[in-house]
Amino acid sequence: MLGFGLAIEPQIWAVLFVMIRVGAAFITAPVFGAVSVPLPVRVSLAGAIAFLVLATHRVVPPPVIFSVTTILSVAAEASVGLALGLILQVAFAAPLVASELIGGSMGIGFASTIDPLNGRSSQALGQFFTVMLTLLFLSVDGHLVLVDTVVKSYDALPPGRAWMTAAQFREIAFFGGYAFFAGLLLALPVGFLLLCLNLVVGMMSRAAPALNLFAVGLPAALAVGVIALAIAFPAMGDYMLVIIREALAAAENLVLR
Repeated sequence: MLGFGLAIEPQIWAVLFVMIRVGAAFITAPVFGAVSVPLPVRVSLAGAIAFLVLATHRVVPPPVIFSVTTILSVAAEASVGLALGLILQVAFAAPLVASELIGGSMGIGFASTIDPLNGRSSQALGQFFTVMLTLLFLSVDGHLVLVDTVVKSYDALPPGRAWMTAAQFREIAFFGGYAFFAGLLLALPVGFLLLCLNLVVGMMSRAAPALNLFAVGLPAALAVGVIALAIAFPAMGDYMLVIIREALAAAENLVLR
């Protein structure tokens, strides 16, 4: 029942109720939540997964839609979905942290354009890292693991008992710290070489005060940065895979522990 004398088909209401958690995860999760993904595609995917959940789980939605109990249940479902997607989105911020460190040291921090994945302005190097992380995420079936985690979450957190605890919110906050740590480690190979270059340029400026640092230091930093990126990118790609695995494991531990 909708309330106020209105009615709705129980099957349709069950599908819509399940779509809340799935849709909330798709809103915040990378790839699914990208600006380039049309809204009808997200709704269609959420509906298809909702049918899958109803086929494998016994979900009993609240009997009356317009009631306090239903509003609280909807808020709980949305919080679970948002938490799952947020953890992965936090992991995708690690390459942006690395790009800020590397780009600032290389002198290309001003090179920024609109990121097609999130619709915001970001550094060109950060977009490059984000695209590579997205491709790696898809290559290891991270999107399928996310869908599987959302479906399995109905076993650990069934509707009506899906409230997130303070410990779970604390895990999300701690994982945010891991994103900064991962970004620093991702930028470490190139950043260390650029730091050494800055030390050399600083000693040259002390030895030859008349030397134009902008004419020498900026081209040298750009050349060393590009060469270092080309050499270190295989290792950076391997560490991006570690970031993806850590994010997926954190999402699973959040709801399946």
